[in-house]
Amino acid sequence: MTLPRIAVDAMGGDEGVRTMIEGAALARRRHDRFQFLLVGDERRIKAALKNHPNLRAASEILHAEGVISGEDKPSQALRRAKDTSMGMAVDAVKAGHAGAAVSGGNTGALMAIAKLALRTMPGIDRPALAALMPTLGDNDLVMLDLGANTDCDARNLVQFAIMGAAYARIATGLEQPRVRLLNIGTEDIKGTGTLKDAAAELKSAARSLAMSFDGFIEADRLSRGDADVIVTDGFSGNIALKSVEGTARFVADLLRRSFASSLRSKLGFLISRPATELLKHHLDPNNHNGAVFLGLNGVVVKSHGSASALGVANAVAVTARLLEENLTERIAADLASAEARIETARRKEAGKDSGSAS
Repeated sequence: MTLPRIAVDAMGGDEGVRTMIEGAALARRRHDRFQFLLVGDERRIKAALKNHPNLRAASEILHAEGVISGEDKPSQALRRAKDTSMGMAVDAVKAGHAGAAVSGGNTGALMAIAKLALRTMPGIDRPALAALMPTLGDNDLVMLDLGANTDCDARNLVQFAIMGAAYARIATGLEQPRVRLLNIGTEDIKGTGTLKDAAAELKSAARSLAMSFDGFIEADRLSRGDADVIVTDGFSGNIALKSVEGTARFVADLLRRSFASSLRSKLGFLISRPATELLKHHLDPNNHNGAVFLGLNGVVVKSHGSASALGVANAVAVTARLLEENLTERIAADLASAEARIETARRKEAGKDSGSAS
């Protein structure tokens, strides 16, 4: 079965056209069902396609004059969107010319453009940025929000949990993902009123959904495999993500420095090389590339700006799977079920309060 076309912002990313095209070509070699709309400078795209006949045969080029830079503010990007590769890629999804869009460009600009063009789904107040993170468990975990919304209320967090669980069922294959809220402690008395309210609503909503709510989790347990979906506001989530990525780089650099410190250490490296290669593979962000804007009327995936061709290919594969598994429809169905359950619980609680008052 051929999937809907994936619009690729060929000008996005730190390495530009060459890496984006190489990544799309790699994805196409792995999955010959993929079809592409390559958006950007036509001359440069055609030049990059010369080495990838398989991708060229499965692609159409949409010429775009402008490019959103990493320095552009979201407001600036919105004003220029219609003539840029990023804006035209997202607009192709809106117009139905592509099923999804992938970009390695400016995250804030991409969110602003996608939100304006595609709008949020009914019942979703704010879209969220979700990504996969490696763990010591049997599967990666989904974490959201990672920076789209710095300030969230309980309703936002509940919606994030529902969307994250739907994504986790696709990404990990789990029928009942374990959802937890990021907090400063695991006890019910810990955290802000917003977190406590969200926890109460999730306990009620989870009973009618294909997920379990396991309460709070602390940041030091993120990578232990104790949860499948971690929910937080974008401010805390972005800090947590950058801390995890920084720690991974620190460990890799420390190992590299240690193994180069003496002849004995170099011999030790040769002996332990299979283990260190496995560690490198597990920590390489290219192997977990592809953050998703959840809650929009369409699929938009953000690739790391510094992603290699392998990373871009993985982001494309994530995009294709979300299309194949009908992510947007799943979220809509789960949201309707959860809202009904939460509303029933609210009415029961209101009835108890009025009864006790009388």
